[in-house]
Amino acid sequence: MKIIVTGGAGFIGSALCHYLVNEAGAEVINVDALTYAANLKSLEAIAGHPAYAFVQANICDGQVMQDVFSTYQPDAVMHLAAESHVDRSITGAGDFINTNIFGTFTLLEAARDYWQKLPDGRKADFRFLQVSTDEVYGSLGDDGLFSETTPYDPSSPYSASKAASDHLALAWQRTYGFPALISNCSNNYGPRQFPEKLIPLVFINALHGKPLPVYGDGSNIRDWLYVEDHARALYLIMTKGRLGEKYNVGGRNERTNLQVVHRICDLVDQMRPAAERPRREQITYVTDRPGHDRRYAIDAGKLESELGWQAQEDFDSGMEKTIQWYLDNEAWWRPLHHKIYGGERLGLEKKTG
Repeated sequence: MKIIVTGGAGFIGSALCHYLVNEAGAEVINVDALTYAANLKSLEAIAGHPAYAFVQANICDGQVMQDVFSTYQPDAVMHLAAESHVDRSITGAGDFINTNIFGTFTLLEAARDYWQKLPDGRKADFRFLQVSTDEVYGSLGDDGLFSETTPYDPSSPYSASKAASDHLALAWQRTYGFPALISNCSNNYGPRQFPEKLIPLVFINALHGKPLPVYGDGSNIRDWLYVEDHARALYLIMTKGRLGEKYNVGGRNERTNLQVVHRICDLVDQMRPAAERPRREQITYVTDRPGHDRRYAIDAGKLESELGWQAQEDFDSGMEKTIQWYLDNEAWWRPLHHKIYGGERLGLEKKTG
């Protein structure tokens, strides 16, 4: 199977490329614009593999996307390319609207044009997976879970742009019969995550004795999903899922942000002891993010019952693997920390007047 993966140099995308090449036996064409959060070092282990190819291109460029389809003749598309950091969307929404909405539209049109010209057998087998987030559903109360029928209620420019891209994919399926389907995942964690996100940011600060910023009182809840479990789920959804359907992917690992930070502190203390003080004493509470959803939690029952997927990592085992990976791979994250993002607070609007 020959698969175009957009955004394959990002965090989830690189894990997916590794899985497709090493475990699924697929051929991968990684299409990535190499924006700030992309990192080709995440793909060094498969860069020379005969089943892997890389194309530096922007999904907003329709002609280039058409050329990619024409050149590589894929059997499927797994669309992950997106601006994805909520804090950055608060102060720079334009990039999110352009990439996540217009880019998805452009990619859908290029894929539809290619699909319509395929011979009947290949046309029937073609798939387009729109990879999305649970943030499109908005915020949960203390009880309940997001299901595939939960109405969309996005709170941030990021989640609104992803909701729009989901609606586009579903509309293309209903209007044109285009073979699209959607996945919505909970918070991912694991190796090779850009250090603006909570877990690598807290790890790096903990290691260096810096303050560990926690929004508000730290009681916001997320469901955590190990990225390699997510990669397996995406391949299963793309190959076995029903067209026009949505599948939620979650790890059944609800934790408050403060619990996550505590776990990181304790693991770093255990794996890299510090003489001065426990890392928990570095925690600093900061002003909450605007529009910060209170709780996310995924019901992955449809994915589990229909397609037989199960997460292989629970939060404790996944976190141990994650922190050990960052300790062992300082050469991967240190250049990012020094040259691209040094841990400064994002998402704060500048006051005027």
